[in-house]
Amino acid sequence: MPREGTGPDFIEALARGLEVIAAFRPHRPAMTLAEVATATGLARPTARRILLTLEELGFVRAVDRGFTLTPRVLDLGVAYVRSMGLWDVARPHLERLVAQTDESCSIAQLDGSDIVYVARVAVPKIVSLTVQIGTRFPALSTSLGKVQLAALAPAELERVLAEPTRSGLVPRWQPEPAERDAVLREVRARGWAATDEQLALGIRSVAAPLRDGDGRVIAGVNVNCHAAETSMERLVGHHLPLLLQAAGDISADFARLEAVPHITASAS
Repeated sequence: MPREGTGPDFIEALARGLEVIAAFRPHRPAMTLAEVATATGLARPTARRILLTLEELGFVRAVDRGFTLTPRVLDLGVAYVRSMGLWDVARPHLERLVAQTDESCSIAQLDGSDIVYVARVAVPKIVSLTVQIGTRFPALSTSLGKVQLAALAPAELERVLAEPTRSGLVPRWQPEPAERDAVLREVRARGWAATDEQLALGIRSVAAPLRDGDGRVIAGVNVNCHAAETSMERLVGHHLPLLLQAAGDISADFARLEAVPHITASAS
């Protein structure tokens, strides 16, 4: 159903436009007007006006079966990443880490009970899951999610995990609260997290937290590999120390970036 505002400043038309963009998913890259209306809970005339507006703005194009998103939608996500400054800071460190490990490396941030990938340097290997900027997975079953969930206070952790996932993926590992809390305590104590085919078959990874200048965890960075090619012993014994060094370097650079004064010139 369309979102309803909570105050007088809520712009319903903007909310509905974003709902239409979000309705397009990997399993339905093209949708008819009727399908968009059903997916969003909007009336067909309203859905049609929004689609035509988005088409005029270049975010949607008409195809044989109705409508599909255009690459311009990526500008919305890229604007967020660039505004954070995280990609500019992390890129050389990720590239170095990939060269050292010969594995793909990514940065993701927590969004409700999911993680969302915001930066990635990949190597051409066959894996069971496709990952790109904007991909989301259930946080608890990923190393990237664990290092961020472990940093939350107990009440905040329960609130976050109570939110429904929007990833569309059912993870292999779905622990009871007691097991979950024990795992997160261990992550909190040692400062890094690992997963061994908990999200999906064949996927292993280790992750470390990224922190801002105040020590707050703002994201996670990982090295991921295929279970058939890389053992947990090599992942933890060889890749993890390199990952921890990269995470510390990225965090330090990001803290320095935050500390730079930003001066806005005013018109005289």
